Amino acid sequence: MPDVSPRPPLTLRMRAEDNVAIVANDGGLAAGTVLPEGVPGAGLALLDKVPQGHKVALRDIAEGEAVLRYGVPIGYALKSISAGSWVHERLLQMPSARALEGLPIATVKPPAAEPLEGFTFEGYRNKDGSVGTRNILAITTTVQCVSGVVAQAVARIKAELLPQFPSVDDVIGLEHSYGCGVAIDAPDAIIPIRTLKNIALNPNFGGEVMVVSLGCEKLQPARLLPPGSFPITDERDPASGPETICLQDDSHVGFMSMLDDILNSARPHLERLNARKRETVPASELVVGVQCGGSDAFSGVTANPAVGFCADLLVRAGATIMFSENTEVRDAVEQLTSRAATPEVADAIIRELGWYDRYLDRGRVDRSANTTPGNKAGGLSNIAEKAMGSIIKSGSSAISHVLSPGEKLRRDQRGLVYAATPASDFICGTLQLAAGMNLHIFTTGRGTPYGLAECPVVKVATRTDLARRWHDLMDINAGRIADGEATIEETGWEMFRLLLDVASGRKKTWAEHWKLHNSLVLFNPAPVT
Repeated sequence: MPDVSPRPPLTLRMRAEDNVAIVANDGGLAAGTVLPEGVPGAGLALLDKVPQGHKVALRDIAEGEAVLRYGVPIGYALKSISAGSWVHERLLQMPSARALEGLPIATVKPPAAEPLEGFTFEGYRNKDGSVGTRNILAITTTVQCVSGVVAQAVARIKAELLPQFPSVDDVIGLEHSYGCGVAIDAPDAIIPIRTLKNIALNPNFGGEVMVVSLGCEKLQPARLLPPGSFPITDERDPASGPETICLQDDSHVGFMSMLDDILNSARPHLERLNARKRETVPASELVVGVQCGGSDAFSGVTANPAVGFCADLLVRAGATIMFSENTEVRDAVEQLTSRAATPEVADAIIRELGWYDRYLDRGRVDRSANTTPGNKAGGLSNIAEKAMGSIIKSGSSAISHVLSPGEKLRRDQRGLVYAATPASDFICGTLQLAAGMNLHIFTTGRGTPYGLAECPVVKVATRTDLARRWHDLMDINAGRIADGEATIEETGWEMFRLLLDVASGRKKTWAEHWKLHNSLVLFNPAPVT
C-alpha cells in the first residue's frame, strides 16, 4: 500500500536573510506545531494555524520593520509580530513602488553561457522565414459584428472540409470585441489595431490571410492589413491586399450565401496549408511566451524558477523567449534595468513601465489592484511579493529587446525579450500571440483551465496537490521540487524537452486534448465612443 502517513512539518525560505518562511504542507500546519530540525525555524512552535503557502514569522518582527522574502521587503509590519505567528496581508503595509529614476542601467553582465547545439524540432517553415508549431487556418475578422457568422462558418468548415485536409490541424475564427464604436483615430488605438494585424501574421497560420468584414465598420480591411504588409501565398498581386469577404456586399442574398462564400474561399487556403510538411528545424526557431496565472506562494519557489531555468536553456539554444506582465515586474524594475543588454534596452523598459504607471493613474488605481482573492488565499500578501516570484520566470540572461503592446518581433530579435503587456492572462496571451509566439508556457498554483486555440499551451502546476487533482489538465508537476523529488534544474530540462516534443506535434498538451480555448482579449486603452 502507498505511504499515507502525514508529512513532517516543512517550511521553505528563499534567502538566508528572510525573516519569514512559507508552510509547504498540504492543509497547512496547526497551532502548536513544532518545526523540526533541518527546516527554517527549527524548534519554533507555531502560535497560529498557518495555511499552506502562507508565511510564518521566523523571529520577532517589530512594528514598522521590513518583512523580508526573496531577500527584499514585501511589506512593513503594521504591529509587532511574534515568532511563530501567521504573517498575512492584514498585518502588512505594502511598500511603495520604486521610482523610475536613478535605476541601475545595464550593470549586470551575465557570464557567457555555453551554446546549446544539436536540439531540433519538426516545424512548418513559412515564406517569411518564421516557423510554425501548428498548421492552422485562421479567419481574421475586422469587427465583432461578424463573429457569429464566422463561428457558424468555422463549424461548417470543420464538419464539411477539414476531414479532406488531414495535414491541417484546425480552423479558427479570430473573434474579438473591437472594430467599431471606438475612437479609431485616437493615439492609443494603434495598440488594438496592430495587435489584430500581427495576430493574423502569427507563424502558426502559415501566411494564409483570410479576412471577413462587415463593410461599415471603422476598422476597414485596408487599415487592418494594408496591401504589401503581409506575404501573399497565392497567385494574386500583393498590391491587391488580403482576400476579404464583405458580408454587406450585394452578392450576398441571405445568410446561407454568406456561409457558402466563406467556405468556398477557405478551400484554396486549406489546400495550400495541407501541402505543407513538417521539417527539421533548429530549436532557435522557437518563440516561447511565458506567463503565470492563478499564482500562489509556491509559484516563485517551484514552477517559475523551473521556467526561468528553461528560459536560460532556450536562450542558449538561440531561441526567443518573452516574459511580460507590467504590474507583476514593476516592483522588481531594478532587476530588469540592471539586466538590460544595453542602456537603450533599459531606457525602453523604463519607458514602457512609466507609460503603464500613467495608464493606471488615469483609471485611479495602482498596481495593488492586480492581486486577486485567489492569490491571497494562496499565500501572496500583495503585489510586491507576487512580483518577486513572477520575475523569476525570466531566468538570468540579459534582456535583449523590448516590445510595446501589440508589436511583432523581427527575425533579428532573439534571446530574452520583455514584451510589455498588462498582467491579465487573456490580454497577455493575446499580445504574445501578436508578437509571434509559437509556443506558450503557463504556470499556475491555484489552477486554471486556460488555453489558446492559436498556439499550444504547456501548463505547469506549482504544487503536487494541484497536479494530482488536476491530473488531466496540468502537463508538468513542478510541485515535486518542493517535495524534494526533483530539482529546479531537472524540472527545467523536463520542460525544455517537452517543448520540443509539443512543438514537433509528437505530443499534445492537455489544453489541446480537451480543446480548452480562451477567447482573444484585446488591450484597448483608447476611448470607446
